This record gives sequence, structure tokens and C-alpha cells, in this order.
Amino acid sequence: MSKIVIRPIVASDEAEWRRLWTAYLTFYKASVSEEVYATSFKRLLSGADNEFRGLIALQDGRPVGLAHYLFHRHGWRVENVCYLQDLYADPDVRGTGIGRRLIEAVYAAADAEGCPQVYWTTQHFNEVARTLYDRIGELTPFIKYQRKV
Repeated sequence: MSKIVIRPIVASDEAEWRRLWTAYLTFYKASVSEEVYATSFKRLLSGADNEFRGLIALQDGRPVGLAHYLFHRHGWRVENVCYLQDLYADPDVRGTGIGRRLIEAVYAAADAEGCPQVYWTTQHFNEVARTLYDRIGELTPFIKYQRKV
């Protein structure tokens, strides 16, 4: 049985974090500049209120997944809500519980912060991930729009 550990991202994770996040971005046919990589990693490590936080999943000591999340204000609640922005597991470990464990760790972090709502988005074609999301989350009727550029 493999040993799985989910823990906060630390400075020594940078190379593996970059590998994992690059693979995640590639899946969504996206890329970011070096400035965004550096800034995002610095933010993940800051520990500041209202700043991004990150988790890394290790399987037998090998980094295999990540999650980025953020607590923020919401106009319909007194307490903050939690946005799970990025979730990724290496293709060779999908279906082994890594994604579920990362989401559950975000749920636990939200609970510890007194934050009852965790939400995320995905693209409609991400069927593999959506089978997990359908088991541990609730599909909402909201459709996302964004500013035209």
C-alpha cells in the first residue's frame, strides 16, 4: 500500500511544484510567464491572510499532485468562502484517491478557518475529474462569464 501525505507547499518544493503546475496548465492549454510562476509561488509561501495557499500530495515521498486555494469575502455571508482554484494529479496516479485527498484537505483547511463553503470550477470536457467532483461536491446551475479582452 502506498503512503500518501498531503501537506502545505514549502520553499524546497518549488521545482516539483513548477512541474506539476506546468502539467496542469498544459492540460487546460494555458501557459503563464516566468513572472507569474515566481509571483504565484511567493504568494503560496507567504502565509498572509487573504493570500493563496497551496498543498502538495506525496505518494511514497514523490510529489504527484497539488491544490491551490484562497479564502475570500462573499457578499451573501459573514464568513469567508474558499475558492479551490487549481487541482492536479499526475496522470499515472489518477483514480488512486490523490484528487479526493487534496480536496478533502482543502475542506479541512476551510473548516479550520470557520469557512463552510468551498467551491471550484472545471471545464465541461474534464469528464474524468467530474466523476470525482460529482461524488464529493454538488454541481451548481451557475455559468461562468468573464470580461472580453
